[in-house]
Amino acid sequence: MTPAPRPGPGRGWLLRLVIAFAFAQGAVSMARPAVSYRALALGADEMAVGVIAGVYALLPLFAAVPLGRRTDHGRCAPLLPIGVVLISGGCALSGAVSSLPAMAAWSGVMGLGHLCFVIGAQSIVARQSAPAEQDRNFGHFTIGASVGQLIGPIAAGALISGESGALGRTSALALLVSAAVCAVALTSLWRIEHRRTPGSRATKQPAKVPVTTILGARGVPAGIFISMAVLSSTDILTAYLPVVGEHRGIAPATVGLLLSLRAAASIACRLAMPPMLRLLGRNALLTTSCLLAGLLCAGMVLPVPVPALAVMLAALGFCLGAGQPLSMTTVVQAAPAEARSTALALRLTGNRLGQAAAPAAAGLIAGTAGAAAPFALLGALLLAAAGLGLRSGRTAPAPVPPQLAPVPPQPASVQPEPAPVTPAADQIREREQSGNAPPATRNRS
Repeated sequence: MTPAPRPGPGRGWLLRLVIAFAFAQGAVSMARPAVSYRALALGADEMAVGVIAGVYALLPLFAAVPLGRRTDHGRCAPLLPIGVVLISGGCALSGAVSSLPAMAAWSGVMGLGHLCFVIGAQSIVARQSAPAEQDRNFGHFTIGASVGQLIGPIAAGALISGESGALGRTSALALLVSAAVCAVALTSLWRIEHRRTPGSRATKQPAKVPVTTILGARGVPAGIFISMAVLSSTDILTAYLPVVGEHRGIAPATVGLLLSLRAAASIACRLAMPPMLRLLGRNALLTTSCLLAGLLCAGMVLPVPVPALAVMLAALGFCLGAGQPLSMTTVVQAAPAEARSTALALRLTGNRLGQAAAPAAAGLIAGTAGAAAPFALLGALLLAAAGLGLRSGRTAPAPVPPQLAPVPPQPASVQPEPAPVTPAADQIREREQSGNAPPATRNRS
């Protein structure tokens, strides 16, 4: 007999998944600034950098929902090695080509691979975690992303050099190294998905839940928008901090350290998430973190010195660390049980929509108002997310109990009525049996 709260043996699968995600995300976090530097070396301006960053999200924008449908009715693990291969190929070929359109195309392949990996991994966490463990397990899962975001920019900054016209060559080397780093993730992708998990067979029988039904569930739209705002902020920070560094005379190695500092603060936030959840609750923590992150993003428009920028990025990273794991749990618990992978895919579609639209809008703003102006856009986006989180927090008590309470209250409300009726029926049967007994005794007499 296996214990009910935990469908799989132990949590070794989660540790292996976190390790694999750390390598995959580390490769992507190393490749994204390298792509920006290589594009600058090939003559791209701020607008072109924004377009290339947006193409990274273009293919995933159309592939997310079909992949989620497939995962709802099948296994999740096969998406993980496919994602690793696509990420490695996109990184390597982005460093090998020498034209901006080709770089944009392979950047899109890299984004598709990242999507495949994330959909498969998030679905495994949702499927193999008890409801009470989802906040914690999603928080630990996203620690892998933060570790990758911590190490990737440092490695990129150590390899990339702008001295003596070496920017193009060193950025290409960083992209090739990121491809090799991602390939290491394959070594941890064993025995991650349990063959028999609750929902793995049950989800094959029901019909597909319409997308409109999923989006109509309370909590799903808010979780998608908050996730989109948080991820867009992280993405634009990764893509545009190198551009800001070039304009302000900050060395690539220093930019890499600043990006890694933000990731380290996100790790600290996710490690401290259980006590913060007990103190504030999920909705209050989401709202507060988005509000503070929006104010910090808007403040980055100011030409502050590097030490002040480091403090702001550390605080910003801590605030952004809560958004992703909590929005995952919000979407999973609000969506129908048979469409959780599709709901997570819709969340990722919103993420990729933000990743496609926000960099493009940031490129337009940067081309007209300066390289730091996109951070004002991020501030407005995060403040809107905070407002949505506050609004959904007021109505949160209504949606959550109906999903968790309909099953318990019904038996509780039905049992009191049948309870007195059942004994009455038993008494009638006893009387009938006692009424059938006398004839036998009469015949004997």
